[in-house]
Amino acid sequence: MRPNSASGCHWDGSPRTAPARRPLRVAATSPSRLLRAGQSGRCRHCGNRIDLYPRADGRPIALHPAELATAHAPASCHWHLSSGIAHPHSDGSAWCRIPHAVLCPQRTPICRISPPLKSVRRQLAVRTRRLIDTGVFTTPTAAPTSAAPDGPDRPVVRMLLGHYLADGPLETIRCVAQTSHRHRCPRPVLAPDAPPGSWRLLPIGTQRDQLALQTTAVYDLSQLPHAEQRRWRIQRCPEHAITHGAADLALAGWQVFDPLLHAKHLRTGLPYPPAHGSEEK
Repeated sequence: MRPNSASGCHWDGSPRTAPARRPLRVAATSPSRLLRAGQSGRCRHCGNRIDLYPRADGRPIALHPAELATAHAPASCHWHLSSGIAHPHSDGSAWCRIPHAVLCPQRTPICRISPPLKSVRRQLAVRTRRLIDTGVFTTPTAAPTSAAPDGPDRPVVRMLLGHYLADGPLETIRCVAQTSHRHRCPRPVLAPDAPPGSWRLLPIGTQRDQLALQTTAVYDLSQLPHAEQRRWRIQRCPEHAITHGAADLALAGWQVFDPLLHAKHLRTGLPYPPAHGSEEK
């Protein structure tokens, strides 16, 4: 048998060097800009893996990473995926995805579950205990959070004719775009060279007018140009706001603010000293 004399090849003819990896790209017509690599995370309550997907209205939902039999899950918990978007009903197949909140061992089940789902829930509880024992996961009660010195820990932001609740202090809101090195951009959304918003005391009511208007501290971006408000809404730094080819490695952390659900985040006074903007009278 004559050995292969071709340079760069093994004796069996296979190449010595691995082929160059092709970068992940998102089609321009895709309804979701989130890469597959950025859809996984860890539950903050139990530490188990979850898959994050945007819904049709843009809100994120955490789904159990594995498909389960449709017959074992309540009809109200059936979800299916289409083009990267999660839809709250079955697609007619024998399998479906269900919200992680149904199986999370650290939370009360949101509905009555069947014996097969109880078995999955017990398996997740064992994994949580193993993560805690090995020091990989720490329960939220063991690591108390503190508010940022310049503002509330979860401020209410006014932009694009709506009010949104941030998932952290303004200074810690990070760009979700992917860099050229395939990592998440480390730059903040609150850029020093971008026009700032202003802190105001504004009345906020419920969508169904069930409560009287309540006055709360709001970081107001409504006076900025539409492009700047949209940059905040999609949670991108100024550089990636104009880079259309960069995909997202995480979901934007905004939640539509509801005074009924988020009453504990209402603030009757402005932060002092005002963070990146002053109250306009």
